[in-house]
Amino acid sequence: MRTTYPFSVAASCGSPSRRTFVKGVAGAALLSNFSAWSQTPSQANLGNPQVLSGNEFDLVIGPTPVNLTGRNASATTINGLLPGPVLRWREGTTVRLRVTNRLPVTSSIHWHGILLPSGMDGVPGLSFDGIAPGETFIYKFDVKQSGTYWYHSHSRFQEQTGVYGSIVVEPRNGERHRTDRDYVLMLSDWSDDDPETVMANLKKMSDFYNFNEPTAVDFARDASRMGVQQALAKRKMWNEMRMSPTDLSDVTGHHYTYLVNGASPDGNWTGLFKPGEKVRLRIINGSSQSIFDLRIPGLKMQVVAADGQDVEPVTVDEFRIATAEIYDVIVEPKDDRAFTIFAQSIDRMGFARATLAPRAGMQAEVPAMDKPQWLTMTDMMGSMAMGSDMAGMDHGTMDHGAMGHVAMKMPMAGGDSKAGMKMPATRMAKHARTEYGPGVDMRVDMPRDNIDDPGIGLRDNGRRVLTYADLHTIGGPLDKRGPGREIELHLTGNMERYMWSFDGQKFSDSKPLHFRHGERLRIILVNDTMMPHPIHLHGLWSELESPDGKFQVRKHTIMVQPAQRVSYLVNADALGNWAYHCHLLYHMEAGMFRKVVVS
Repeated sequence: MRTTYPFSVAASCGSPSRRTFVKGVAGAALLSNFSAWSQTPSQANLGNPQVLSGNEFDLVIGPTPVNLTGRNASATTINGLLPGPVLRWREGTTVRLRVTNRLPVTSSIHWHGILLPSGMDGVPGLSFDGIAPGETFIYKFDVKQSGTYWYHSHSRFQEQTGVYGSIVVEPRNGERHRTDRDYVLMLSDWSDDDPETVMANLKKMSDFYNFNEPTAVDFARDASRMGVQQALAKRKMWNEMRMSPTDLSDVTGHHYTYLVNGASPDGNWTGLFKPGEKVRLRIINGSSQSIFDLRIPGLKMQVVAADGQDVEPVTVDEFRIATAEIYDVIVEPKDDRAFTIFAQSIDRMGFARATLAPRAGMQAEVPAMDKPQWLTMTDMMGSMAMGSDMAGMDHGTMDHGAMGHVAMKMPMAGGDSKAGMKMPATRMAKHARTEYGPGVDMRVDMPRDNIDDPGIGLRDNGRRVLTYADLHTIGGPLDKRGPGREIELHLTGNMERYMWSFDGQKFSDSKPLHFRHGERLRIILVNDTMMPHPIHLHGLWSELESPDGKFQVRKHTIMVQPAQRVSYLVNADALGNWAYHCHLLYHMEAGMFRKVVVS
């Protein structure tokens, strides 16, 4: 068998250059090389993606000229479409997908969140060799679940350049919630530049795309609020750490154009409804590097599913959706008017926008983006800083190298198991020896475990914001057993050097994680960085626990906030090699990736 490094294949995406924030032109005008599949969104079809249904599918990966920003560029697409077609399957059937690669380099497709044999998972170098240029690979597997999922390339940066699409699996016994309309909304981020150039820029200067750095105006505001001495101490602290309090995204809305179903904000994808109808929106964050905060001004959203799994309905005004996460919501617009679907990036430098309307061509007001907020001491130091007033802390005397090294007893977390395991008596993190090196610029000893925190930029904003504490999977856990053992991993990095890793080890320096087939284990993730990381374990469900060790929600991707500790249980019921990684593509490519072997 030919061995391929999991991140070895690059896909060119146009000539490198920088640009200012561009809203883009109407729709995703694809000048496809594959005319049989060419599609230009228009008012006639409202930009809805092509839908393919059944058990047999033919998908072709190839280069496609595009113009999404007013500038000609090249995308890597499926069947000449961006995003690729919506694949509709039915639970209990067997699907067969013939994927042909017309690129000059190896390609792949990973079926994100789908339970299948390891050899069908689509990660070159781990589960198969990849799809060589000119070759066709046949994926075949039983569909064992229902819900909303997605698919994307797992070959270098091809996902960033357009190789992604959505999956809707119809339940064997029909939908739990009956609706009158059903739309897929695929959020994504687009760059005209070659992703290799973007990565090179980040390696040279990690804040290359961050234009929200602290200004003299910010200093004057702080001095007025907390006094000149405290304002200076605050600046000194961040300077000594060589970090930015506004470092929320590596690649921001200054560079990206954000899309909904391939349409830019000016393209304005539109879904129709009749007043009084119930509309289901299957919202997928198919971006490479972006976290969105989504709301529909004037409409409440009833969240009914998370990552394809039905949850007890919860009504909210807004939710944060990390890269690779999925939320199904139901809205019921009663008025004969348009509503804006507004998804602003976490850095508040750009947004994706779409519309729900009774008639084609109608639009609603697009809200102003919220002001970006600075990271707090809680985001930096976890439970050690919770309840502290940043203005009242002596930042000038803080030693960043020893940050968080204060022993603090925490309450018992409970969580008995048949195997005799309990959650740790304290929340002290366990740092591996490998964390003490040049690849780690920050460690958190006392991480917070509050999953009811909506996160930076959403706290106390006057809207009802979804948190993980609100999510409860219907039916409870898949397995009543407690964990037989625990694995603690730390999400680590060095922002100045743009290095990302687990436990201070990038993928090329790490050893595989071994799960025993049939065991149930607890994975503890501690985020030692000041950036959120959406972590995806292939092939297995992750069953998030509450801070007191009770089952919370079943997901395939779990976002770990800065200085946060989360734990989840996993059934090692799928033999083979599986990928385990941060789903921020540039973080994964920089090394935040591990191989899991179930044997």
